[in-house]
Order: sequence, then C-alpha cells, then structure tokens
Amino acid sequence: MPAKATTKQKGSTTTGSNLKVGKGRAVHRPSIAPKGKDEDATTEAGDATGEEWMQAKALIKPQDQLDLSEQELKEEFTRILTANNPHAPQNIVRYNFKDGAFKQTSHVDQLAIHFSLEGNMIHKDSDEARRQKAKYGAPESLSEHALSESGEGKEEGEEAKPEESEQDGEKRDEEGTPAPPKSDQKLTNQFNYSERASQTYNNPYRERESQTEPPPRATFSSTANQWEIYDAYMEDLEKQEKAKESKKQSRKEDEKSKKKLTALETQSDDISCIAPAANIIERMVNQNTYDDIAQDFKYWEDVSDEYRDHEGTCLPLWKFSHDKAKRLAVTSLCWNPQYKDLFAVTHGSYDFMKQTRGMILFYSLKNPSYPAYIYPTESGVMCVDVHPEYPYLVAIGFYDGSVAVYNVTLKSQAPLYQSTAKTGKHTDPVWQVAWQKDDLDNNLNFTSVSSDGRVVSWTLVKNELTFSDVIQLTLDEASEDGPEGTQLAPLGCGTCFDFHKQTEHLFLVGTEEGKIHKCSKAYNSQFLDTFDAHHMAVYKVMWNHFHPKIFISCSADWTVKIWDHTYTSSPMFTFDLGSSVGDVAWAPYSSTVFAAVTADGKVHVFDLNINKYEALCDQAVVQKKKTMLTHVAFNPADPIIIVGDDRGYVTSLKLSPNLRKVPKDKKGVVISKGPEAEIAKMDKLLSLVREPSNKDES
Repeated sequence: MPAKATTKQKGSTTTGSNLKVGKGRAVHRPSIAPKGKDEDATTEAGDATGEEWMQAKALIKPQDQLDLSEQELKEEFTRILTANNPHAPQNIVRYNFKDGAFKQTSHVDQLAIHFSLEGNMIHKDSDEARRQKAKYGAPESLSEHALSESGEGKEEGEEAKPEESEQDGEKRDEEGTPAPPKSDQKLTNQFNYSERASQTYNNPYRERESQTEPPPRATFSSTANQWEIYDAYMEDLEKQEKAKESKKQSRKEDEKSKKKLTALETQSDDISCIAPAANIIERMVNQNTYDDIAQDFKYWEDVSDEYRDHEGTCLPLWKFSHDKAKRLAVTSLCWNPQYKDLFAVTHGSYDFMKQTRGMILFYSLKNPSYPAYIYPTESGVMCVDVHPEYPYLVAIGFYDGSVAVYNVTLKSQAPLYQSTAKTGKHTDPVWQVAWQKDDLDNNLNFTSVSSDGRVVSWTLVKNELTFSDVIQLTLDEASEDGPEGTQLAPLGCGTCFDFHKQTEHLFLVGTEEGKIHKCSKAYNSQFLDTFDAHHMAVYKVMWNHFHPKIFISCSADWTVKIWDHTYTSSPMFTFDLGSSVGDVAWAPYSSTVFAAVTADGKVHVFDLNINKYEALCDQAVVQKKKTMLTHVAFNPADPIIIVGDDRGYVTSLKLSPNLRKVPKDKKGVVISKGPEAEIAKMDKLLSLVREPSNKDES
C-alpha cells in the first residue's frame, strides 16, 4: 500500500493521494514519501510532481459520444412541462346507449394519485369530537387519540371508579396528607400546526357512479321467404286498420258526450239562441237613451251656415269608450267598407317606456254604449285595415313587429294568421297595413311598413302567412364600414304609406327623416322620386280619391302639405296649423275637402274650393287640456267624421252644410257631380297655383 503523504498547494494542507484531474478520466498517481523523515514532513508539490503537471492533458472521450460543431452546441432545445399524464390512455372507447354504437371518449382523466391514506382521526373542534367528549366525559385537555384509546374501557370501569375515589378520599383524610395537585399539562394536538407553517384547504373530491342493469339480449336466427314477408305486412295493415277504427269510435263517443253536455247547458241558462234578438233589443234601448243624438245625426243642419260663407262647424254626436281601453291611446281608425255604421278602433301606446297591452274594438253607431267585438292582445296594436271585399277580414299591425289577420265571424279571439320571427316579422313597430288586390293565384295579400325600413307584402296561403320584401328604405348618406370590410347602408324608418288608387304598382312612403319616397313594385332597389317634404317625421301620406296626381301629407313640424307627384320641387299648398299634426284625411265626397287633427285637441276642416288659405272649421273637441288627438277618419256614406285621442276615447262629429257644400257656377246653377267634375275642380285650383311659377320660369 502507498504511504500517506501531505501536499501543500495555495497555502492549504490536505492529506491524501495526489489526483490528476482532467476533462477525461481521473488517473490516480500516489506520491511516495522519502525515508528517514518524520511523518509531519511535507514536500512542495512542484518538487516531487513537477514533471507530471508539465505533461499534456489527454482527454478521454467515450466511444458513443457525438461530434457536434459549435453551432450545434449553441443550439437550444425547449422542453415544456405539462400537467398531462403521459401514461394516461388516449383511445378509450365506450358503448353509447343513445346512438347504439361504440364511440371514443374525448375526455381523459389526467389525475395520477401517488399516495392516499385513510385515517380514523377527527378534528377536536368538529361536531363528532364534541359528541364524543360529551358521551365519555373527557376533559378538554385530552386529545382525540386519548379519547379513542380510553373510549372502549371506559364503560366497563364506570361503576368501579366512584368506589375507588371514595376510598382514596377517606385514606387522605385519615392520614392528613393533602391531595397531589392536578397537572395542567395539555396533551399536544396533532392538528394544531401553527409554528412557521401554513395550511391550505384542499377541496374534497367527489365521485359519483351509477350502475344499470344490462339490457336483455337474445340471439335468434331464422330464414325469411316471400310469403312470410307478405304475411307480416298483411298483419301490420290489419293492426293499422283496427287502430283507425278504434280512434273513429272514440271520436264518435266523444262527440256524442259533448252534444249531450251542450244540450244540457243550452237547456239550462244559455242565451246564445236569443243573441240576435238580444242585440236588437239592446240597440233599441240605446236608441231611446240617445234619442236626441240620433235625431241630430239624422236631421240636424246648422242654419247659421246660410249667413256665413267661409265658416263651418262640427256638431259632437256619440262618444265611444270602453273601460279596459281608457288608458290606451287610439292608434288607428278604419270604417267598414260594406257596413257603413261599423268601424274598427285599435288601442296601444306610442310611448316606448309604457308598452303593456293592446285592444281591437269594433263599434257601431247603432250601439254606442258597448263595442260589438272585442279582441285583447298582448302587444300594443298600432294599425288596422278592413278588407274592401271581405269585410270580416281585418289586418292588424303590432308594436312588437308582427302582423296578424283576424276573422270577425269566428268565435275565437285568436288571430287566423300571425307572423313570427321565423316567418319574417318586422323588428320594429308596424305603423300601417293596407289590403291589396289578389295576386295572380287569387291569394289574399296585404302590405305593411315599419321603422326597420322594410315594406313587406304578406300573402295568405292556406294555413300560413308568407312574406316578400317590396323595398328596403335607405338614406342618401354615405355607407358605413362594417365588419370584414363590408359596406353597411344606413336604413330609413318608414312611418306611413299609401298605394295609388288607379296605378296599382305605384305607392308613396313617408319616413321619420321627413322625406317622402315615390316607389314602384317593379323596382325594389331604388326610388322613382324623393320629396324633401318635412323637417320632422311624416305621420300620414294619402292619395286624393279623385285626382290621380295629388296627394297630401302631414308631419310633426306643424304643417300639412298638398303635392303634385309630377312636381318634386315644392308643394302646391302648405298650411301651418300651429301644433303637431297627428293625422290627415281626404273627404270621400269632394276632391278639395280634407280634415286634420292636431296635438292641441283641435279638428281642422279645409275646403280649398272655398278658401285656399285658412280652415273653414277650427274646433276643439277634447275637454281636458293635455289630451291630444291622434287620428281622424271620414265616414264613406254619411257626413260625419270620427276622431280618436290618446286617452282611449273616440268622438263622432257631424259636418255642417258649409263643410260639404256643393259647388255652383256664377249663375247659381249647380255643377254636375262625378269624378270628372271633382278632377276639373282640383285642376282649376292647381292652375291658379302653378301660374306664378310658370311666369317666373318664362
């Protein structure tokens, strides 16, 4: 064995053998101490082994080491640690009972449990620990471990302990020695770790499993021939026929039972059989009650009109109201084209923040005390139109954007047709609906306009309501940039429209921007003309009943304007009524008479043939100051008008003779009546208006 030697290097002494360390393998070279010296003798490192340190260092590489260049050595490889379990299977397949096939599960459990231990200890502050303390009578200082060890033997020694304690007490009294003091030392609690440590609450894991019984299985095999298949089909047909017969029998029995019940009900106190007679009696009673008004409606004529040529009056007649519709505004009025005494009234709310419900009421002049038909609705009703040929069909437009068709002859209060979100309903309130002539397939159809900028044609086909967009209202402003570079054209808000009386494809649309567009069904992508009519929203636009070129419009900017659709530059007549104009209507008996209602509660009746500048009648109708009138409508046969207000009341007014005067020539001869005479009367007025402009142009 080599002797021990000490080497001194850099001021430190180490005991041991000299080692030559290099990048390769370490070679052990022991140093031999000279004889005759003490064990403490030391030698300089350079003296004995100087030659060895001067030798070149040889690198010993393993045989399988790769030879890499400097660029490859500098290249970095990134390794990412994830929480996924590399040993978790990724292709687990389970049977899917819903689809009846094996399917691969997408969710794989990545949890790997390295250690788990179930203990029998409980926390000292838990409810179970308190119950054990109370049961075994252990002091608070005892730990739960002591309780668990002494709990079993405590019950056996409960009887012996009191006797032993009494004997020990007697012995202490006899000897006179005091009892040893009780030790206050508390046993350590293994659950209270508070020194330089922290504990976090681990959420408990819950596992839910369910087991079901496997479905019963059976294996069978058989051969099928043509006759067996035929017999199986015949048996199935017989079963189907028997099921149909049983259904028919059950229906017949149900009908018989219903008939018996209805017969019993009608025999008891049903008055449906005398309903027509009851209606007649009710009308007779109302006629006697309102006899004065009925006499005025039939015979009254204002005699004072003979002494004033340019003024007229409106006599208030019946006032129609319903208790459940008093707080709802009158949103539309429409007379029945066949039954001249019957008219429809719709109720809703123009306030966006106060949208609740709506109602459709049908009143008759023969019974002003109660409506003839009542149809409550969930959404506010904004417009109504009665079919000119089928007076029992009524088109309705709602505030929620849907349209509906009601059949008055049916007992059900539900609509016969109604649009939904799936069938293309509007996204904004529907402001006007109007029936059109039947299409080429003889299907009923009507048109609606809404604030969403769409003019839609609705067709009644069997049991569904189909739609097609007539035109999309757009503004003249520059299109805005939408997502992904798309161009979004700003949409206009339609408020009213009216189709030409003679040219079916021509119609006018009023907008909230104050413009009136002349459109055609043949061109659904552009307007024929655009009138810069008003400065605020257009509430009504209406063609003249007689003259094919004239239409009238009213707006919230206090004005009523009469236009010639061939002159887009300026209106023919302009009237400022001093308040927001809610509605305007042409008279059915004259081409120069029209009526308008304003927000200050007044009715204005004009006759351009008598006065081209002012109204012949300017009369307040409502009693309360804050009540404003919303709509007006002329009766198609009698000289009366009806006006509705925002409190749910409808008032009927009779026009005085000056408001329906028959024109005469200079010699006092009555001019012949008819459409041609009415057109000539309007042309005469237009010629007076156009002459100054023509002179200026020349």
